Amino acid sequence: MKLLTKPIELMLIKNHNERNETGHDPRPPLKLFDPCGASTWLITEYDPETKIFFGLADLGHGFPELGSTLRSDIEGYRGRYGLGIERDRGFTPNKTLSMYAAEARDSGRLAA
Repeated sequence: MKLLTKPIELMLIKNHNERNETGHDPRPPLKLFDPCGASTWLITEYDPETKIFFGLADLGHGFPELGSTLRSDIEGYRGRYGLGIERDRGFTPNKTLSMYAAEARDSGRLAA
């Protein structure tokens, strides 16, 4: 499965380009997850030059955090049974990234 469709990639790039604007707090258009593990990412931005995603990551250790990750690290990961990271095709964001981050900080996990 492709992690990024063209419309999602364009939205992530648009969010990256608007990062320094006042009030910038987009809804994450992309949710990724490990189908055999506890890792989940809500991605809001993508820099096509550096190939870096930005968003909220929960690796299942009780400490979700905002940060960056290389696209190649996500795409190249193979977990249990050789399965890679997948895109949640049914995900519809209903909050901004800061709202998801605040809830994750309070509960110790990302619930999206």
